[in-house]
Amino acid sequence: MADAYSEKDLEAAILRELQEFLMELGSDFSFVARQKRMTIDEEDYYLDLLFYHRTLRRLVAIDLKLDRFRAADKGQIEIYLRWLDRYERKAGEEAPVGLILCAQKSREVMELLSLEEGEIRVAEYLTAQIPRPLLAARPQAAIRQAREQLAARQSDNAGPDAPDKEPT
Repeated sequence: MADAYSEKDLEAAILRELQEFLMELGSDFSFVARQKRMTIDEEDYYLDLLFYHRTLRRLVAIDLKLDRFRAADKGQIEIYLRWLDRYERKAGEEAPVGLILCAQKSREVMELLSLEEGEIRVAEYLTAQIPRPLLAARPQAAIRQAREQLAARQSDNAGPDAPDKEPT
């Protein structure tokens, strides 16, 4: 994409790629709506993209952000998910899930909001191809980050009153 683009341009580009992506995935994902209108207290809200996953038996709401992820974005998609659950969910379906696609995400903000535990996920999108060296370094960085998080949780759980454990 060019340097200057709007949310609508991003959405159109994603839809082009998404069509090809969905064809590769198979028949489980179904496109439901673009700019799904939801009226709450006489105010209109618009969800960028709405899909249905047949195997999961649930709606998948996708909200696009041009900027970095902000805490307020969680509240926005939560209201979309509650509305979808109340007005669009059919009998026998699971509760809807949400995905926020943004230009950048903050690990600390996501941890503080406990996003890894709920029905909302955050992912970064790319507007340009990643250079190979950077792309190759990402898995190692993700592993290092996961190890650091695990070590921090283990040290938090140990605490000063925890019994000493012998190595096994």
